[in-house]
Amino acid sequence: MAGRPREFDRDIALRKARDLFWERGYEGVSMSDLTAKLGLASARIYAAFGSKEALFREAVALYEAQEGAFAAKALSEACSVSEAIKRLFIDAIDLYTRKGAPRGCMVVSSATNCSNENDSVREWLAGHRRSRTATILERLQKAERMGELPPGTDADSLGDLYATALHGISVQARDGVSKKRLLAMLPPLLSLLESR
Repeated sequence: MAGRPREFDRDIALRKARDLFWERGYEGVSMSDLTAKLGLASARIYAAFGSKEALFREAVALYEAQEGAFAAKALSEACSVSEAIKRLFIDAIDLYTRKGAPRGCMVVSSATNCSNENDSVREWLAGHRRSRTATILERLQKAERMGELPPGTDADSLGDLYATALHGISVQARDGVSKKRLLAMLPPLLSLLESR
């Protein structure tokens, strides 16, 4: 005898939860918010996802596999380091300023500060941000080894600066800074690759 089919599409529910967490952050979303957004009783949400934190972690994984994958793609596919960094920022600004969607980066804005009881979420997201910084550093270190950067370039400091700029752009986009203004930062950021 076949089991009773689920009355909801888990993937759709996960996308709705992702957007809610992206917009309001981890602590800004209550279980009642989730039940209203997903159209499910809390018992059904717990049965499908385990807990609010487990749902959040799965929502972040979905974001990183889809929208947030732009960074790894830009850093691994672009030919030159200059093209990679340019594409990284253009793709970030495009994503962070989309109309009709949450603004900024989900990983940057979901939990920079948390109550003690949610410290594991804050630290988990900080690990994700450190990982993004590491991918930028690795791309610049590779460029340094390949002779793409001027002699004497401090690839690590430059990578930290670019990661800080990327995270700052997320905050500015969330604050409503226009796409045009954010794109205007690109020439000075990219000039650092040539002027070191």
